[in-house]
Amino acid sequence: MNVMSDYKSDFLRTLDERGYIKQTTHVAELDAYCANGVPAAYIGFDATADSLHVGSLMGIMMLRRLQQAGGKPIVLMGGGTTKVGDPTDKEKSRPILTEAQIAANIEGIKRAFEPFLTFGDGPTDAIMVNNDDWLSKIGYIEFLRDIGKFFTINTMVKQDTVARRLTNEQPYTFLEFNYLLLQSYDFLELSRRHGCQLQMGGSDQWGNIVGGADLIHKADGNQGFGLTCPLITTASGGKMGKTADGAVWLNAEKRSPYDYWQFWRNTEDADVGRFLKLFTDLPLDEIAKLEALEGAEINQAKIALANAATTMLHGAQAAQEAEAAAGKAFTGGGVSVDLPTFEIAKADFADGPTTTALLRAGELVASNGEARRKMGEGAVRVNDDKVGADQTHAWSDVLDEVGAFKVQVGKKRIALVKPA
Repeated sequence: MNVMSDYKSDFLRTLDERGYIKQTTHVAELDAYCANGVPAAYIGFDATADSLHVGSLMGIMMLRRLQQAGGKPIVLMGGGTTKVGDPTDKEKSRPILTEAQIAANIEGIKRAFEPFLTFGDGPTDAIMVNNDDWLSKIGYIEFLRDIGKFFTINTMVKQDTVARRLTNEQPYTFLEFNYLLLQSYDFLELSRRHGCQLQMGGSDQWGNIVGGADLIHKADGNQGFGLTCPLITTASGGKMGKTADGAVWLNAEKRSPYDYWQFWRNTEDADVGRFLKLFTDLPLDEIAKLEALEGAEINQAKIALANAATTMLHGAQAAQEAEAAAGKAFTGGGVSVDLPTFEIAKADFADGPTTTALLRAGELVASNGEARRKMGEGAVRVNDDKVGADQTHAWSDVLDEVGAFKVQVGKKRIALVKPA
């Protein structure tokens, strides 16, 4: 790991203090680059879904830290590389998406960056580019002659993903094998087009990033730098951003502001300080005070985390409404219209919906079997009454103040299900 502790640049010092740095190349030279003028750095985001999720926040926050330190962030949309599919750390090939699917996904993803970065034409304004603009135009023979000559098969097969797939006799397509070359070529293009000398990403991208820096040196005689952040797992070993009901999406239509707030509020005790440093702009001295809280008071730090993270993405009003709704629902035994709300077809249940149907409609369980287990564990409540076995709930039981059933699993998962 190539890092140091005495940085001259505000950018690297901030990344170090807040826990973003895993590896860097040429650390002294990188520090000098970031300390002088307007350093430009990019991170690539492939368009495999129509929204980014919390797992992408580390990269977005690093670009935010760069802009806060006077640098120029470049968001690279992988319109071209998505056609190949990043094989890094994957045990099987990704499905091939159509160009229409990729274009639709990019439109959805773009919205995730607007709350975090300032875009424009100024020297430190962020820009968004699409690698399909150059990858779709390059000729195959031209690419082999001009770029392929700088890469050896000897080095490529040593990459972790390739070596693991080959060792396990799992298919590794020639299409995927080209991904390293394409991502490296992106770095070269951004160096030429925008003077970008730094690529950042998760530590699983280290091999691809180093490949790009080497290509810049071999092809143009210039220096490229790489910086990776650690892959975030929770204190209990879980993957960051994965919950019982799926990924924690950044777009509001896929994950409501209330659910987003609740995700951060449910952070494990041991992770609160770390997440405050990584995912909020709160000053370090304030974070230190919140980290020092013990016992039940740690919940104050979790609420501070939830409010700061939700405010950054969805705005202060959404965070305030989420906190108020949670307080009313969980501590007062009440109900709020700001809780996540779902619909259930009244025509499908003449006498009223079953408990299982309400749990499924509210996306609180993934299967009927899970619904039965949760009821058997005493973890299910409908309108604040515990339900131990599947039963029918009359339509007249809908709560008047919200026009819906209040459905809850455990202490932290709650939804409104209204008739439609």
